[in-house]
Amino acid sequence: MTTAPHPLDNPALASLTGPHARFAERRGRVLRYPVDVSPWLALPDEPDARDWADLAVLAGPGAEVPLSGYCGDVPEDWEITFHVGGVQLVDDGVAAAPDPEAVRLGPADVPEMLDLVARTQPGPFLPRTIELGTYLGIRREGALVAMAGERLHPPGWTEISAVCTDAAVRGQGLATRLIHAVAHGIRERGETPFLHTSAKNTNAIRLYESLGFRLRRHTAFLAARAPER
Repeated sequence: MTTAPHPLDNPALASLTGPHARFAERRGRVLRYPVDVSPWLALPDEPDARDWADLAVLAGPGAEVPLSGYCGDVPEDWEITFHVGGVQLVDDGVAAAPDPEAVRLGPADVPEMLDLVARTQPGPFLPRTIELGTYLGIRREGALVAMAGERLHPPGWTEISAVCTDAAVRGQGLATRLIHAVAHGIRERGETPFLHTSAKNTNAIRLYESLGFRLRRHTAFLAARAPER
């Protein structure tokens, strides 16, 4: 008896064929988000030569393609340009709760969000990333100083992403409060929070585990350059 794959084993594929299907750009069995929404793309669980050819056409000759979460082999005519180990953690008792100071962020807030991301480097956040789910922020004297939100959305699960805090207000627990608040919204929909981070980011992993997340699996963040022809 064949066991169905877990949605978090290939979360981008589960998202783009599920709750985020409206975003999917497709060629053959390869799917991706619009390039101004998210760099995540989805290969089949076991891509063949045709899938890699479709990906090359979708990306364009010589384009650098993010392959976050892909742990298989890359064809010889593709050049790996970036590779770092990652971890996937899932909710295992997070003390989810709303936060009275957290405000929902919208399209008008995107310039400030992009500026905060540029200064704090939490990972990719693009002009339309906010369309993927709920983003919450905390302001001080009118300025956005911390935020967190939702990214990938496999059935029954929602990824917490873009957790960042301005250097001037770090150490005040704002990131923890926002994680709790975003997790609360996810739980209210009957879904389970999860997240990704670099395996080298031991401080973040310790924080997430202290908040009630547990390690589910090791993964990888990599990018490869498509063939010129």
